Amino acid sequence: MSALGSTSSTSYGKTITVAVLLFILLTFSFTDLRYQTWLRLYEFFLWLETTPFGVIGKTWGAVFAVVEAIHLLAMALLGGAVIVGDARLLGWLFIDVPAREILDKAHKVFVVGLTVVLITGIFMACGVAGKIYWLPVFWYKMLALATGIFFVFFIRRPLLRHPLEEIHPRVTKLIAISSMLLWFTVAATGRWIGFAGS
Repeated sequence: MSALGSTSSTSYGKTITVAVLLFILLTFSFTDLRYQTWLRLYEFFLWLETTPFGVIGKTWGAVFAVVEAIHLLAMALLGGAVIVGDARLLGWLFIDVPAREILDKAHKVFVVGLTVVLITGIFMACGVAGKIYWLPVFWYKMLALATGIFFVFFIRRPLLRHPLEEIHPRVTKLIAISSMLLWFTVAATGRWIGFAGS
């Protein structure tokens, strides 16, 4: 009975935490606080251009191009990991291989890809920080990226740690489709930055 009570309180605790975070996010989004925060960030973005990453990114175009190429390759690695893992959940690929094995290996590749994407993305952002600050699509990408990271590490991964046989098939399919849509949005908005910034 006590174990059941502790499980129930843990579930309620997580639900309350998510509800509070959602309330804070909505309050931030629909008040003047969002605009004021955005204005204050401009000085920080100008400072980013004076950092070593910013100076190198602005003055050495070849270095920026190499880092950008690595960034795109890491995005392809990340995207491949997402597609393989989610396609396995949907029963589209590698159905003769245990799902747990595919999911674990795909997650490891995803983490490597995400790490490289974040490091190279920060470098590139520093070189053009004053420019991307004014691009709405940059903020859409950051929102999509933050949502994707939160989804993977706080929803998808914890849920899929349970034996897959215990999870309703509709839930696994919903998780897979949501994951693909989120990371497609990250990739699409990233590409859109290239069009908007040119």
